[in-house]
Amino acid sequence: MSGPVRVAVIIGSTREGRAGEDVARWFLGLARGRDGLDVDVLDLAGFDLPARYECEVTPGVAAFTERVDRADAFVIVTPEYNHSFPASLKQAIDYAYDEWQAKPVGFVAYGHGSEGLYAIEHLRTISTELHMVPVRGRVNLDLLAGGTGGDGPARAAEAMLDQLTWWALATREARAARPYVS
Repeated sequence: MSGPVRVAVIIGSTREGRAGEDVARWFLGLARGRDGLDVDVLDLAGFDLPARYECEVTPGVAAFTERVDRADAFVIVTPEYNHSFPASLKQAIDYAYDEWQAKPVGFVAYGHGSEGLYAIEHLRTISTELHMVPVRGRVNLDLLAGGTGGDGPARAAEAMLDQLTWWALATREARAARPYVS
């Protein structure tokens, strides 16, 4: 299989007044400027995901999991709330299973002080359990100390995208050659 790497950028916060849209817009400017990437934005605030796990798949869940399934790789943009990531993101992650498997994931996290590090560490654990491939590179933003300003965040994003692209191509080729079995 050839063609551009399909990257789904997931905006994990659904709070009113969230910083996630601005952080995602900054990151999308970098990602969309790269050759070989086809970027899709999955803003959880735009999906009608039920508050509890239904017995039947709802249209909102079907729409979300279909977009997850189409992706070759993921970048999760998440705030850090209470030393973790938001419940809206965990709920969305749990609505898919096979769709995540054998695909890489990178993280762009933001917060105050810890720069979203705790949120990323929790997401790495969950990603591994879902048979995803978390890349080592990450973007950590302290919104009180400049956020996306300066060269550091952009360099971190470029490095993470380099790793994500490499793993996306490798896992896409592997999935095409033989089905992944969990």
